[in-house]
Amino acid sequence: MVDKVLDKGFLRARALQYARLARLDRPIGNFLLLWPMLWALWIAAEGVPDLRVLVIFVLGVLIMRAAGCVINDFADRNIDGHVKRTTHRPMAQGLVSPGEALTVFVVLCLIAFGLVLLTNRLTIQLSVVAVLLAASYPFMKRYTHLPQVHLGAAFGWAVPMAFAAQTGAVPPIAWLVFVSAVVWATVYDTQYAMVDRDDDVKIGVKSTAVLFGDMDRLMIGLLQAMMLIALILIGRQAGLGIVYYFAVLAGAGLFLWQQWLIRDRERSACFRAFLNNNIFGGVIFAGVVLAYALAD
Repeated sequence: MVDKVLDKGFLRARALQYARLARLDRPIGNFLLLWPMLWALWIAAEGVPDLRVLVIFVLGVLIMRAAGCVINDFADRNIDGHVKRTTHRPMAQGLVSPGEALTVFVVLCLIAFGLVLLTNRLTIQLSVVAVLLAASYPFMKRYTHLPQVHLGAAFGWAVPMAFAAQTGAVPPIAWLVFVSAVVWATVYDTQYAMVDRDDDVKIGVKSTAVLFGDMDRLMIGLLQAMMLIALILIGRQAGLGIVYYFAVLAGAGLFLWQQWLIRDRERSACFRAFLNNNIFGGVIFAGVVLAYALAD
């Protein structure tokens, strides 16, 4: 057994499965978490944030996203094998045991907490909520049709933490950015859930896509409108310039494109709409960065 553990081939194979478990091969989730956090840091700093805080939060978001993927697969280990999109996951294929997954999750959380300890007391206190949200989200689809909202809270919690780390406080605008992150996550994760809706209905998994039914496009459209309104309010409160509002306008155009993609509710098109949100997040971030840069 010892020889097997020390064997380089064995270790390489385990590392590969753990990397797949943590979705290191699927970076889209990293960006969807990073964008709201980056919006928050730039607004909190009114420009380029403290480099130390920026590095801590980028690393922390990447690690916690990986941890979230691991605990998600642990929670869904008896479900993923019945969903077309997830049958390839390591736990669904029996390549990683539940015990291994929990160990990886705990290790990742400890690393992330170690990073948080490099910040201030308020940020450390807020990090407790972050872990609770990340650990509980995967189980919500069994109890509520709104797991996408819970996901939004888990993803968006980096926003108040970023303000706390950068400024030592969580002002009202931080909560406005947080709300926008929750609404946006509900938008793109509903599009994501539309890919799995047929399978979810068969096995009894709950989601906003199942809840909205034939009104899914309308509800997504209303949420997109709410998101744009929130972004406009953020711009007004932060005193961002015209370039930011052009970015919001471009974001509105991307939302219209997403509506076009999901018009027939075809799986691959819904997934493309989901992926398009990465561009949306980047466009808004560019608007924030340029607004501050041009104001200097």
